[in-house]
Amino acid sequence: MQIFCFNRINSLLALAGFFGVSTTVLAEANEDSVAITMAPIVVTGTRVEQNSFDLPMSIDATDAAIIQDGQLKVNLSESSSRVPGVVINNRNNPAQDLAIQIRGFGARSAFGVRGVRLYADGIPMTMPDGQGQTGTFNLDTASRVEYLRGPFSSLYGNSSGGVVQIFTKDGDADPTVSGAMTFGSNNTQRYSLGISGRGEGFDAVVNANTYSSDGFRDQSDTRRDTLHGKFNFQLGNDTKLTVVATALDQPDNKDPQGLDAAQLKANRKQAGTNSELFNTRVSRSHEQIGATLEQKFTADDTVRLMAYYGQRDNEQYQSIAVGAQRNDLQGGGVATIDRTFGGADLRWTHNGSIVERPFTVTAGMNYDRMIDDRKGYENFTSNKAFGSLLGANLDCGNAINAIVCGVKGNLRRDETNTAKNFDQYIQGSIDLSHRFTFSGGLRHSKVRFSNNDNFIVNTAYNGSNPDDSGSVSFSETTPVLGAIFKVTDTINLYANAGESFETPTFVEMGYKVTGSGLNLDLKPAKSRQFEAGIKAFLGDNTLMNAAVFSIDTDDEIVVQQQAAGRTVYQNVKSSERKGFELSFDSKFDTGLGTYLAYSYLDAAFSSNFLACRPFSGGQTACNINAAAAAGTPGNSGGEVIKSGADIPGTFKQTLYGEVSWKYAPIGFSTAIEARVNSKTYVAFKPEYGNAAGYTVAAFRGGFTQNLEKWKFNEFVRIDNLFDKDYVGSVRVGDLNGRYYEPAPGRTWLLGFNTSYKF
Repeated sequence: MQIFCFNRINSLLALAGFFGVSTTVLAEANEDSVAITMAPIVVTGTRVEQNSFDLPMSIDATDAAIIQDGQLKVNLSESSSRVPGVVINNRNNPAQDLAIQIRGFGARSAFGVRGVRLYADGIPMTMPDGQGQTGTFNLDTASRVEYLRGPFSSLYGNSSGGVVQIFTKDGDADPTVSGAMTFGSNNTQRYSLGISGRGEGFDAVVNANTYSSDGFRDQSDTRRDTLHGKFNFQLGNDTKLTVVATALDQPDNKDPQGLDAAQLKANRKQAGTNSELFNTRVSRSHEQIGATLEQKFTADDTVRLMAYYGQRDNEQYQSIAVGAQRNDLQGGGVATIDRTFGGADLRWTHNGSIVERPFTVTAGMNYDRMIDDRKGYENFTSNKAFGSLLGANLDCGNAINAIVCGVKGNLRRDETNTAKNFDQYIQGSIDLSHRFTFSGGLRHSKVRFSNNDNFIVNTAYNGSNPDDSGSVSFSETTPVLGAIFKVTDTINLYANAGESFETPTFVEMGYKVTGSGLNLDLKPAKSRQFEAGIKAFLGDNTLMNAAVFSIDTDDEIVVQQQAAGRTVYQNVKSSERKGFELSFDSKFDTGLGTYLAYSYLDAAFSSNFLACRPFSGGQTACNINAAAAAGTPGNSGGEVIKSGADIPGTFKQTLYGEVSWKYAPIGFSTAIEARVNSKTYVAFKPEYGNAAGYTVAAFRGGFTQNLEKWKFNEFVRIDNLFDKDYVGSVRVGDLNGRYYEPAPGRTWLLGFNTSYKF
């Protein structure tokens, strides 16, 4: 049942837009007195600091107060709902990182981030193959997070359906020590300790924190420890060096996996099928350091050099049937990745003028590389010799074969994956008049994937595992053009157009439909994006942003089939995304604030394609290429997905609203938040199910005291105020039907923060 009537929302938004235009007309006579301070200064769109109000693109930023006040400060999903066009659902699964959607890009991701670029202080957190994770983002020290949507994101290269970038604050003017502790439902605990300060030609910020929780589902306890530091050195009047270092440790984070519809209805807190039997879990660690050197050679010329290096280890235990793991073309039930990565970016920025018309141009190049030492092991041990575990008696705990599950067994995969890119780019803008600014850019990217197979065996059991080595390269040039017209000092109109591309990741190239080796026939998805919008100040306290967009994509990457842990991806000829985004941000002298963000997205395939039917009646495999296979026991077979089918995992409509109030005399602040999501389909056809639409509300409130050099803050937060049952995230296209990752009911947080300035 739909909880919220979206037709009513559309009517109210139309009235609000009409009212807003009327208010603007009345305000034009007094426009010179309007202080344009509500629109944030951003960097991501142009690589040069500018007011977002004057940029021909959709870009928003959440500041430190939004990210930190009354929040747990663990996941970006805590504050991202207020950004139209962006969906970051908390999976409530500590073993899987957040999945980010921007205008429908990234919706297919089974784990981590796909189709969206991630950066931290200008350093890439997205690997050359297009995969990324947000777990290393430190929200305690964040000054802001920027969200760039639309064509201009293509200037960041591969998988740039959008860009998310976090920035660490600079050191405080006075040396400061801060500490925080938060407690909450499900034995949630978080502790944080930080130092910040500034000296002559130097400032620093360092934060260490630890987070743990039992989780609201079985098999979902977690622990995460992070250390983050940023150090600025002023080496001269025109030279600045910034060093950023991050470390993450997540040992034995449990994986409750997804639930099918029957399990969700029976007990939403239970772990998924075989999760506890195979003790599904993930351990990961991540260490990274990067440095940026900026040299100002003249008043108009600056050169910036950035270099970074890091390593990441990941070990994941999956619930794959014992018999399936003995297939020689299957990589086992334990996947380990030891990754080293690094790169550099060199750019030059020049400010000048042509016939007294100012312009800015930035040109640069970057190189990135990742090397994965990837291995697979069986997620069980047995007293039987390798290859002799046949027939019946293959259950975990079976006494005949002495099968013990949830432990690392025989090696089943051993390879080295290397991805690297070399890109060149140029972008700039010119003021053609006082009212009209033209912007554009061009980027050329070359991405190369290679695999060196170290696991080559011939066995009497089920054939052999041949040499799967191979390589493939992709090359693409992506242009973007945009313009902004300043109708008045308080109304800007803009439009832009561009192209972007997204290569398959190593995970998506991992398996072919038949045979072994990487799926080197998988092609990059290529998109053409168009956007138009308006940015306007309504009176002197409200900022409105609105945008419409259209995106056409060739060779969309989607799941084709999966069985026994082998997921095969394919290209779909074409798809399209069309939508509308709107936000109102109001701040009043009384301390009252209101915020509204609405998004509409129609994301659908625009061509037919063939995909697997979900399993039913004991089926465990799918082969869409064999015409007779559909009638074979255990095989679900393929089916045609018609043009017009919705892209699963996307939401037609989302709405976020907030009313906040601050009373400075006693340091009190409070807010009520509401979030509305329409239903989303979990597979290519509606009959396979959907996660129903929902409306949830939250409350936060707290007090702040300033006592000489001390500052204290206490807060309470209650999420899901009305204890609604809803699905927080979906696992798109799971052929076992385990699509649903439920969200918790009503939960609470109680936090204490303090700081001392020396």
